[in-house]
Amino acid sequence: MEPHSATGFVRPPPEDERRNIQVLLVGASLELSSRDPAEIDACTDLLEPGTAVYISMPPGQTYHGTVALATRLRRAGFRPVPHVAARRIASRDALDEYLARAAGEAEVDSALVIGGDSDRPSGPFDSSRTLLETGLFQRHGVVHIGVAGYPEGHPKIAATALETALSAKKNLARRAGLDLQVVTQFCFESEPVLVWAAKMKGHGLPVRAGLSGPASLPRLLRFAALCGIGNSVRALKARPRAITRLLVEAGPEAVVRDIARPGGAPIAGVHFFCFGGLTRTARWLRAVREGRFELTPDGGFRVGAA
Repeated sequence: MEPHSATGFVRPPPEDERRNIQVLLVGASLELSSRDPAEIDACTDLLEPGTAVYISMPPGQTYHGTVALATRLRRAGFRPVPHVAARRIASRDALDEYLARAAGEAEVDSALVIGGDSDRPSGPFDSSRTLLETGLFQRHGVVHIGVAGYPEGHPKIAATALETALSAKKNLARRAGLDLQVVTQFCFESEPVLVWAAKMKGHGLPVRAGLSGPASLPRLLRFAALCGIGNSVRALKARPRAITRLLVEAGPEAVVRDIARPGGAPIAGVHFFCFGGLTRTARWLRAVREGRFELTPDGGFRVGAA
Protein backbone atom coordinates (compact mmCIF):
# COMPACT_ATOMS: atom_id res chain seq x y z
CA MET A 1 0.00 0.00 0.00
CA GLU A 2 1.24 3.47 -0.89
CA PRO A 3 1.92 5.85 2.03
CA HIS A 4 -0.68 8.54 2.50
CA SER A 5 -0.49 11.95 4.09
CA ALA A 6 -2.97 13.32 6.58
CA THR A 7 -4.84 14.94 3.68
CA GLY A 8 -5.33 11.62 1.91
CA PHE A 9 -3.15 11.83 -1.20
CA VAL A 10 -0.67 9.13 -2.21
CA ARG A 11 2.86 10.14 -1.37
CA PRO A 12 5.65 9.75 -3.94
CA PRO A 13 8.80 7.72 -3.17
CA PRO A 14 10.91 9.19 -0.32
CA GLU A 15 13.73 10.43 -2.53
CA ASP A 16 11.25 12.24 -4.77
CA GLU A 17 9.64 13.81 -1.71
CA ARG A 18 12.99 14.99 -0.41
CA ARG A 19 13.81 16.53 -3.77
CA ASN A 20 10.36 18.19 -4.00
CA ILE A 21 10.88 19.79 -0.58
CA GLN A 22 14.28 21.14 -1.57
CA VAL A 23 12.95 22.49 -4.88
CA LEU A 24 10.00 24.21 -3.16
CA LEU A 25 12.35 26.01 -0.76
CA VAL A 26 14.73 27.28 -3.45
CA GLY A 27 14.33 31.05 -3.41
CA ALA A 28 12.39 31.07 -0.14
CA SER A 29 12.11 34.52 1.38
CA LEU A 30 12.32 35.40 5.06
CA GLU A 31 10.94 38.19 7.19
CA LEU A 32 13.05 40.22 9.61
CA SER A 33 10.81 40.95 12.57
CA SER A 34 13.56 41.87 15.01
CA ARG A 35 15.14 45.32 15.08
CA ASP A 36 18.52 43.79 15.97
CA PRO A 37 20.84 44.36 12.99
CA ALA A 38 23.29 41.79 14.39
CA GLU A 39 20.90 39.08 13.14
CA ILE A 40 21.55 40.24 9.59
CA ASP A 41 25.31 39.82 10.00
CA ALA A 42 24.82 36.37 11.54
CA CYS A 43 23.02 35.19 8.40
CA THR A 44 25.64 36.13 5.82
CA ASP A 45 27.13 32.63 5.86
CA LEU A 46 23.77 30.87 6.16
CA LEU A 47 21.60 32.34 3.39
CA GLU A 48 22.29 32.37 -0.31
CA PRO A 49 23.40 35.74 -1.72
CA GLY A 50 20.42 37.62 -3.12
CA THR A 51 17.91 36.02 -0.73
CA ALA A 52 14.85 38.25 -0.34
CA VAL A 53 14.51 39.44 3.26
CA TYR A 54 11.31 41.31 4.04
CA ILE A 55 11.34 44.00 6.74
CA SER A 56 8.24 44.27 8.90
CA MET A 57 7.19 47.54 10.51
CA PRO A 58 6.13 46.77 14.08
CA PRO A 59 4.52 49.54 16.12
CA GLY A 60 7.03 52.22 16.99
CA GLN A 61 9.32 51.62 14.02
CA THR A 62 9.54 54.47 11.53
CA TYR A 63 10.32 54.15 7.86
CA HIS A 64 13.68 55.75 8.63
CA GLY A 65 14.50 52.67 10.72
CA THR A 66 13.25 50.41 7.96
CA VAL A 67 15.51 52.12 5.41
CA ALA A 68 18.49 51.67 7.74
CA LEU A 69 17.78 47.93 8.02
CA ALA A 70 17.28 47.70 4.25
CA THR A 71 20.66 49.32 3.70
CA ARG A 72 22.32 46.87 6.05
CA LEU A 73 20.65 43.94 4.30
CA ARG A 74 21.84 45.19 0.90
CA ARG A 75 25.40 45.56 2.17
CA ALA A 76 25.23 41.99 3.50
CA GLY A 77 24.39 40.75 0.02
CA PHE A 78 20.66 40.23 0.48
CA ARG A 79 17.66 41.70 -1.34
CA PRO A 80 15.69 43.95 1.03
CA VAL A 81 11.90 44.00 0.66
CA PRO A 82 10.41 46.60 3.04
CA HIS A 83 6.79 46.64 4.12
CA VAL A 84 4.81 49.69 3.06
CA ALA A 85 1.67 49.88 5.21
CA ALA A 86 -0.97 52.25 3.87
CA ARG A 87 -2.47 53.20 7.21
CA ARG A 88 0.97 54.02 8.64
CA ILE A 89 1.87 56.54 5.91
CA ALA A 90 1.15 60.13 6.95
CA SER A 91 1.06 61.75 3.51
CA ARG A 92 1.91 61.42 -0.16
CA ASP A 93 5.15 63.32 0.51
CA ALA A 94 6.05 60.83 3.27
CA LEU A 95 5.48 57.92 0.86
CA ASP A 96 7.58 59.68 -1.77
CA GLU A 97 10.44 60.20 0.70
CA TYR A 98 10.23 56.62 2.00
CA LEU A 99 10.45 55.10 -1.48
CA ALA A 100 13.12 57.56 -2.63
CA ARG A 101 15.34 56.76 0.35
CA ALA A 102 14.73 53.00 0.11
CA ALA A 103 15.61 52.96 -3.59
CA GLY A 104 18.49 55.41 -3.30
CA GLU A 105 20.17 54.13 -0.13
CA ALA A 106 19.39 50.40 -0.29
CA GLU A 107 18.71 49.82 -4.02
CA VAL A 108 15.24 48.57 -3.13
CA ASP A 109 13.23 47.44 -6.14
CA SER A 110 10.64 45.32 -4.29
CA ALA A 111 8.11 46.00 -1.55
CA LEU A 112 5.27 44.32 0.29
CA VAL A 113 2.37 46.76 0.05
CA ILE A 114 -0.30 46.17 2.69
CA GLY A 115 -3.18 48.01 4.30
CA GLY A 116 -1.88 47.73 7.84
CA ASP A 117 -3.82 46.79 10.95
CA SER A 118 -4.46 50.28 12.30
CA ASP A 119 -8.16 51.06 12.70
CA ARG A 120 -7.63 54.65 11.58
CA PRO A 121 -5.28 55.76 8.80
CA SER A 122 -2.48 58.16 9.73
CA GLY A 123 -2.97 59.96 6.43
CA PRO A 124 -4.84 59.76 3.13
CA PHE A 125 -4.20 56.06 2.43
CA ASP A 126 -6.50 53.33 3.72
CA SER A 127 -5.54 50.38 1.50
CA SER A 128 -2.69 48.98 -0.57
CA ARG A 129 -4.59 49.91 -3.72
CA THR A 130 -4.61 53.60 -2.82
CA LEU A 131 -0.83 53.47 -2.35
CA LEU A 132 -0.30 51.82 -5.74
CA GLU A 133 -2.55 54.38 -7.42
CA THR A 134 -0.08 57.17 -6.58
CA GLY A 135 2.36 56.01 -9.27
CA LEU A 136 5.24 56.60 -6.85
CA PHE A 137 6.42 53.00 -6.77
CA GLN A 138 7.25 52.79 -10.46
CA ARG A 139 8.63 56.36 -10.37
CA HIS A 140 11.27 55.16 -7.90
CA GLY A 141 11.88 51.83 -9.63
CA VAL A 142 10.11 49.76 -6.98
CA VAL A 143 8.36 47.58 -9.54
CA HIS A 144 8.19 44.16 -7.86
CA ILE A 145 5.16 44.36 -5.60
CA GLY A 146 3.77 41.86 -3.13
CA VAL A 147 0.24 42.21 -1.79
CA ALA A 148 -1.44 40.28 0.99
CA GLY A 149 -3.49 37.13 0.51
CA TYR A 150 -5.85 35.60 3.07
CA PRO A 151 -6.32 31.81 2.82
CA GLU A 152 -7.94 31.82 6.28
CA GLY A 153 -10.07 34.86 5.55
CA HIS A 154 -10.01 38.31 7.09
CA PRO A 155 -11.91 39.17 10.28
CA LYS A 156 -13.14 42.53 8.96
CA ILE A 157 -13.39 42.04 5.18
CA ALA A 158 -15.68 39.64 3.33
CA ALA A 159 -14.13 37.09 0.98
CA THR A 160 -15.92 38.61 -2.04
CA ALA A 161 -14.56 42.06 -1.19
CA LEU A 162 -11.03 40.65 -0.87
CA GLU A 163 -11.28 39.01 -4.27
CA THR A 164 -12.66 42.18 -5.86
CA ALA A 165 -9.82 44.22 -4.36
CA LEU A 166 -7.23 41.72 -5.62
CA SER A 167 -8.67 41.91 -9.14
CA ALA A 168 -8.49 45.71 -9.00
CA LYS A 169 -4.84 45.59 -7.90
CA LYS A 170 -4.02 43.12 -10.65
CA ASN A 171 -5.53 45.39 -13.30
CA LEU A 172 -3.82 48.44 -11.83
CA ALA A 173 -0.45 46.65 -11.80
CA ARG A 174 -0.83 45.60 -15.41
CA ARG A 175 -1.53 49.18 -16.50
CA ALA A 176 1.35 50.54 -14.42
CA GLY A 177 3.92 47.95 -15.48
CA LEU A 178 4.28 46.53 -11.98
CA ASP A 179 5.22 42.90 -11.34
CA LEU A 180 2.60 41.69 -8.87
CA GLN A 181 2.59 38.63 -6.62
CA VAL A 182 0.53 37.55 -3.62
CA VAL A 183 2.15 36.79 -0.26
CA THR A 184 -0.24 35.03 2.09
CA GLN A 185 -0.80 35.56 5.79
CA PHE A 186 1.11 32.95 7.77
CA CYS A 187 -0.72 29.66 8.05
CA PHE A 188 -0.25 26.60 10.22
CA GLU A 189 -2.00 23.98 8.09
CA SER A 190 -1.57 23.12 4.43
CA GLU A 191 -5.20 22.67 3.43
CA PRO A 192 -6.27 26.36 3.59
CA VAL A 193 -3.20 27.38 1.57
CA LEU A 194 -3.70 24.72 -1.11
CA VAL A 195 -7.44 25.35 -1.46
CA TRP A 196 -6.96 29.12 -1.66
CA ALA A 197 -4.05 28.88 -4.12
CA ALA A 198 -6.19 26.73 -6.41
CA LYS A 199 -8.88 29.43 -6.37
CA MET A 200 -6.28 32.10 -7.09
CA LYS A 201 -5.07 30.27 -10.19
CA GLY A 202 -7.73 32.12 -12.17
CA HIS A 203 -6.11 35.45 -11.29
CA GLY A 204 -2.86 34.39 -12.94
CA LEU A 205 -0.82 35.80 -10.04
CA PRO A 206 2.12 34.00 -8.39
CA VAL A 207 1.30 32.92 -4.82
CA ARG A 208 4.01 32.86 -2.16
CA ALA A 209 2.78 30.82 0.81
CA GLY A 210 3.40 32.44 4.18
CA LEU A 211 4.54 30.02 6.90
CA SER A 212 5.94 30.41 10.38
CA GLY A 213 9.61 29.66 10.70
CA PRO A 214 10.77 27.25 13.41
CA ALA A 215 9.94 28.88 16.75
CA SER A 216 8.44 28.08 20.11
CA LEU A 217 4.71 28.70 20.34
CA PRO A 218 4.95 31.47 23.00
CA ARG A 219 7.57 33.29 20.90
CA LEU A 220 5.53 32.81 17.75
CA LEU A 221 2.39 34.25 19.32
CA ARG A 222 4.29 37.14 20.91
CA PHE A 223 5.86 38.25 17.66
CA ALA A 224 2.66 37.65 15.72
CA ALA A 225 0.88 40.10 18.01
CA LEU A 226 3.79 42.57 17.83
CA CYS A 227 3.74 42.51 14.02
CA GLY A 228 0.00 43.01 13.91
CA ILE A 229 -0.78 39.66 12.29
CA GLY A 230 -3.86 39.22 14.42
CA ASN A 231 -5.98 37.31 11.91
CA SER A 232 -3.68 34.31 11.76
CA VAL A 233 -3.32 34.31 15.53
CA ARG A 234 -7.10 34.15 15.84
CA ALA A 235 -7.18 31.42 13.20
CA LEU A 236 -4.54 29.47 15.12
CA LYS A 237 -6.42 29.76 18.41
CA ALA A 238 -9.50 28.39 16.66
CA ARG A 239 -7.52 25.27 15.69
CA PRO A 240 -6.55 23.39 18.86
CA ARG A 241 -4.97 20.58 16.84
CA ALA A 242 -2.67 23.05 15.13
CA ILE A 243 -1.57 24.42 18.50
CA THR A 244 -0.90 20.88 19.74
CA ARG A 245 1.23 20.17 16.67
CA LEU A 246 3.20 23.39 17.13
CA LEU A 247 3.84 22.60 20.79
CA VAL A 248 5.38 19.30 19.72
CA GLU A 249 7.08 20.28 16.47
CA ALA A 250 7.53 24.08 16.67
CA GLY A 251 8.22 24.13 12.96
CA PRO A 252 6.66 24.23 9.48
CA GLU A 253 7.85 20.80 8.31
CA ALA A 254 4.47 19.08 7.89
CA VAL A 255 3.00 22.02 5.96
CA VAL A 256 6.07 22.31 3.73
CA ARG A 257 5.94 18.59 2.95
CA ASP A 258 2.26 18.81 1.98
CA ILE A 259 2.71 21.91 -0.16
CA ALA A 260 5.69 20.36 -1.94
CA ARG A 261 3.73 17.40 -3.25
CA PRO A 262 3.47 17.15 -7.04
CA GLY A 263 0.11 17.89 -8.60
CA GLY A 264 -0.94 20.21 -5.80
CA ALA A 265 -2.07 23.81 -6.14
CA PRO A 266 0.51 26.04 -7.84
CA ILE A 267 2.75 27.67 -5.23
CA ALA A 268 5.42 30.03 -6.57
CA GLY A 269 7.46 29.91 -3.38
CA VAL A 270 7.48 30.07 0.39
CA HIS A 271 7.80 33.09 2.65
CA PHE A 272 8.88 32.51 6.26
CA PHE A 273 7.73 34.80 9.07
CA CYS A 274 10.66 34.41 11.46
CA PHE A 275 9.26 36.17 14.54
CA GLY A 276 12.60 37.36 15.79
CA GLY A 277 14.33 34.15 14.76
CA LEU A 278 15.90 35.06 11.41
CA THR A 279 19.09 33.19 12.25
CA ARG A 280 17.21 30.11 13.40
CA THR A 281 15.18 29.99 10.19
CA ALA A 282 18.30 30.60 8.11
CA ARG A 283 20.02 27.62 9.77
CA TRP A 284 16.92 25.50 9.16
CA LEU A 285 16.87 26.47 5.48
CA ARG A 286 20.55 25.75 5.03
CA ALA A 287 20.14 22.29 6.53
CA VAL A 288 17.28 21.51 4.14
CA ARG A 289 19.22 22.93 1.20
CA GLU A 290 22.14 20.64 2.05
CA GLY A 291 19.87 17.60 2.42
CA ARG A 292 20.34 17.24 6.17
CA PHE A 293 16.80 16.17 6.98
CA GLU A 294 14.81 12.95 7.32
CA LEU A 295 11.18 12.28 6.44
CA THR A 296 9.11 11.20 9.43
CA PRO A 297 6.07 8.87 9.61
CA ASP A 298 3.81 11.63 10.93
CA GLY A 299 3.90 13.47 7.59
CA GLY A 300 6.65 15.96 8.43
CA PHE A 301 10.41 15.79 8.44
CA ARG A 302 13.19 16.21 10.95
CA VAL A 303 15.92 18.74 10.22
CA GLY A 304 19.47 18.03 11.36
CA ALA A 305 21.61 20.41 13.34
CA ALA A 306 23.15 23.27 11.39
